[in-house]
Amino acid sequence: MKQTKIISRILYYLCIVLSAGYLMTLVYSIICLATGFAVTPYKNDQYLHINYPFTEQPFLNIEHHYPYIIFSFLLVLLSYGIFFWLSALVFKVFFQSKLFTKENILQLKSFYMYNIFIPLPIVVVASFFVEVESIIWGLVFIHFMLGIFCLFLANIFKQGLHLQNEQDLFI
Repeated sequence: MKQTKIISRILYYLCIVLSAGYLMTLVYSIICLATGFAVTPYKNDQYLHINYPFTEQPFLNIEHHYPYIIFSFLLVLLSYGIFFWLSALVFKVFFQSKLFTKENILQLKSFYMYNIFIPLPIVVVASFFVEVESIIWGLVFIHFMLGIFCLFLANIFKQGLHLQNEQDLFI
């Protein structure tokens, strides 16, 4: 169990950093796109560079039309920022001194609900406005499978909580 706690703690911090990176990039991109700060159009205004702050060095390259910006760029940053935040909370579950708690079950539930019910509707709605490549449908399937796996874990944790309450079981 010590190995699990070490690995889950490392993955927790990695996911926190990834989530923060996605969400900070989202906020920075929204500010740049809304104000025109650090944005450089190119190729006859078909594309945009979002530059690193206070430089002319490109940070992100995006197409310059609103459906792409909303559905293929900003929504992706937001959804993966949330995904990695929820992943971090799942990894946090596994280095707690007491595994089978209502709070831990809630973390697992949040993760499986997000992965089962959010990616597919996002991609379906986006497909009306932008071209969705076939690999994206594969990612939706992977998120669905992660959600189902976490659903199983949550159910195991619920059973463990009942047993723990009866026997005061610690792992």
